[in-house]
Amino acid sequence: MSDVKHIKLPDGSIEKQTTTLNLGPTHPATHGVFQNIVEMDGERIVSSEQTVGYIHRAFEKIAERRPLYQITPLTDRLNYCSSPINNMGWHLTCEKLLKVKTPKRVDYMRVIIMELARIADHLICNSVVGVDSGALSVFLYVMQYRELIYEIYEEICGSRLTTNIGRIGGFERNFTNTAWTKLDKFLAEYPGVLKEFENLLTRNRIFMERTIGAGPISAERALNYGFTGPNLRAAGVDYDVRVHSPYSSYEDFDFTVPVGTTGDCYDRFLVRNQEMWQSLSIIEQAKQKLEQFKGAEAEVYHADIPEYYLPEKKDVYTKMEALIWHFKIIMGETAMPAGEVYQSVEGGNGELGFYLISDGGRSPYRLHFRRPCFIYYQAYAEITKGAMLSDAIITLSSLNLIAGEMDA
Repeated sequence: MSDVKHIKLPDGSIEKQTTTLNLGPTHPATHGVFQNIVEMDGERIVSSEQTVGYIHRAFEKIAERRPLYQITPLTDRLNYCSSPINNMGWHLTCEKLLKVKTPKRVDYMRVIIMELARIADHLICNSVVGVDSGALSVFLYVMQYRELIYEIYEEICGSRLTTNIGRIGGFERNFTNTAWTKLDKFLAEYPGVLKEFENLLTRNRIFMERTIGAGPISAERALNYGFTGPNLRAAGVDYDVRVHSPYSSYEDFDFTVPVGTTGDCYDRFLVRNQEMWQSLSIIEQAKQKLEQFKGAEAEVYHADIPEYYLPEKKDVYTKMEALIWHFKIIMGETAMPAGEVYQSVEGGNGELGFYLISDGGRSPYRLHFRRPCFIYYQAYAEITKGAMLSDAIITLSSLNLIAGEMDA
């Protein structure tokens, strides 16, 4: 939808005209259901106005009526490209409130899953940046490895996209041999694929001309807006929650935080690519650390908290006590302690935070999700002003805006 605005001078003559373009909410160029009303002077953007809330699902208000475990599936629907990170972040928040200390083996298992999720998230983002610059082949090529990551999820928890993975205190089951086999296959094959992906785009002249200088933001402006994650690091600020506020034993791992300089589309692409290499290294380190556990220690996959950890399903089917505990935990009959906590994790798009207030009841008194997408989308009008329409589209891709995370 578009309409033409004629700018009239006092004498009644027309000096020039601008066009109002409705980019969304269901436009193929937008990555989710959100809208940009863009005023165009020819092909250049004069101004734009963002509209969000098309898929607002009132998650925070729903959470105030749900016990802890029934909130986990809500977190799946935030950034659905990396659901496990959302799940783990919520479980870590619950554990902080309940003062639960997870075993090291659980931490390392969580790290593997979260870093796989980060790779899947960045893989989608960067390949879509390629698509929006006209390179469709790379997207189709790497999707088979996102599929392999989903197969690993499926083997561990039974789900693929909206995973509902893990439990408060750990995992619902130990990783199977099939899961380890699929993980080994991914670690063996994906580095070569990622290298080829980089060879196709990183020094590609067309891709560079489309992305260098498009949608830039300075470190100061990014910080003022509240940017976090790859979009902040691309502007030159080396803030990473895994380093500055470690969780799940991330302090035990050796990795670097990639940073850019200009904060444009090209830097955002490069930072995400480098983060995938770092994630591969972290997964390899986690695997080596897990090999140190022998005997009974190698079978530990959750903390000992029977009041909040769901009993094994086979026990629920055959033992009355397990069935009772399963019902009590799922329905929130075990009241949580009163308190106020904030827990953040390094999500695919930045600092994903959970601010939880409990008054000691069955469900949170208040729960707020800090969604990185919602925060950095506010800068979109500024970083696209004066740009070409095609640059605005590729900027949208490089920011990795996920509508589910924006609207909550």
